[in-house]
Amino acid sequence: MNVAHTQTDPAAARAPRPGVALAALAAAQFTVMLATSIVNVALPQIRSGVGLSDGGTTWVVNAYGLAFGALLLAGGRAADLLGRRRVLIWGLGLFSVSSLTAGLAASPGLLIAARAVQGLGAAAIAPAALALAMGLVPTASGRGRALGVWGAVSGAGGAGGVLLGGVLTQAWGWPWIFHSVALGAALVLAAVAALAPREHGGEARGEAGRFDLLGTVTVTLALTCLVWGLTTARGTGWTDTGVLSALVGAVALFAAFAVIELRRPHALLPPRLFTTGRVAAGNLLMALLGSVWIALFFFLPLYQQQVLGSGPLATGAGQLPLAVANMFGAAVAPRLSRRIGTTVTVTAALLTEAAGLLWLSRMSADGSYLADIPGPSVLVGFGLSVAFVQLTALAVDDVPPQDAGLAGGLVNTTRQVGGAIGLAALATLAGSVTADAAARQPHLEALTAGYRAAFTLSAAVLAVTALLALVLTRRTGPRTETTAPPPTSEPQTPRIP
Repeated sequence: MNVAHTQTDPAAARAPRPGVALAALAAAQFTVMLATSIVNVALPQIRSGVGLSDGGTTWVVNAYGLAFGALLLAGGRAADLLGRRRVLIWGLGLFSVSSLTAGLAASPGLLIAARAVQGLGAAAIAPAALALAMGLVPTASGRGRALGVWGAVSGAGGAGGVLLGGVLTQAWGWPWIFHSVALGAALVLAAVAALAPREHGGEARGEAGRFDLLGTVTVTLALTCLVWGLTTARGTGWTDTGVLSALVGAVALFAAFAVIELRRPHALLPPRLFTTGRVAAGNLLMALLGSVWIALFFFLPLYQQQVLGSGPLATGAGQLPLAVANMFGAAVAPRLSRRIGTTVTVTAALLTEAAGLLWLSRMSADGSYLADIPGPSVLVGFGLSVAFVQLTALAVDDVPPQDAGLAGGLVNTTRQVGGAIGLAALATLAGSVTADAAARQPHLEALTAGYRAAFTLSAAVLAVTALLALVLTRRTGPRTETTAPPPTSEPQTPRIP
């Protein structure tokens, strides 16, 4: 009797289950979002500890956001060409070292430089981790569940950063907000190295060996000018010569980038990225959502600390209702989309968040945490997470496998740039309203008037976004359950022309 023996691939036998690998990749995304908000509560302590000026304190936040937003497209394309796992590991290593350096910094210059390098690491982590996560679940329904996890950890990272920042600052001092991020990134790096799938294929095999250096430099400079001009305008005003020069330079560089991309056979943003699915719609709507998202985590802690008088710990703990609602919304978002459709889900989520922000706009100077924060936070957190999950799905919808990293970089870029634009505009509005009210009202009432105006405008922006979503998210053709093609060979090192 002949007995047939089957041979199994040892590497395949040792491969971790997709759920375990997805957890490691989601932890990388959580770390990036955590670093975005963890410094907000600790800024007064950082200022006195390092000897920062008012402008220097602002750049503790801006340096990270500037590098992160400007380099995301480059990070996404590098992940496609060099290998997503490789870029993710290098990004996590850089992120961990720069975070440790920030915590040890004794001078303003070193702290701000370390935050900029942190942003560089984040720009490599975010698109690479998202592309790897999407590769773990090749079917559309599986990607919906994975994006639910992605939305949950993204929202939890934003809200959890405020909470953890308050706890660490009050317990051990501001350096520990950076030390904790450094330790977390190191642990995530170890998990990714052990659990993330090894790429045996060239995701960028259609573009193998080519890197659009000219386009990458041009768009990075354009994004740098735009984000720098917007963030600086919050402190110096919109008529400042440097701000105006930066914004004009950004417009000129974006125009040059468009011309370059139309003429290059291996463009950084190839036209095919926008010819399938609803990628353009997802990115436009994500930019509008981001304009409100980042501002929310800026103004809400300020109201708690400056008006209600909460300490760092109480301010951080006050974000728990928002964080819990956020995680719940992300968990149910794929199920809602399957039951009532993407268009209805996105529109309802945006209107829910708008209702929460409109509720926040009724806050008062003599209010209390229980009266003014938890109720609207639940609405905001739920609507925000559902919208985030669905818009991320749109932004990577039917994207060719070789462009998955770039698509992840693009949707993160639109959220960051939208956030920079929104925060600059809303901070200017709040400052103007506060300055005008200060002539007639006590200081706390004037501050509250500014915050109310910011939340009111935020609600209006989301209402307009919901109307746009009704039109832009409709699918013109039937959706098919697709499976990504199997990888074939190792990605090649790109040639830089």
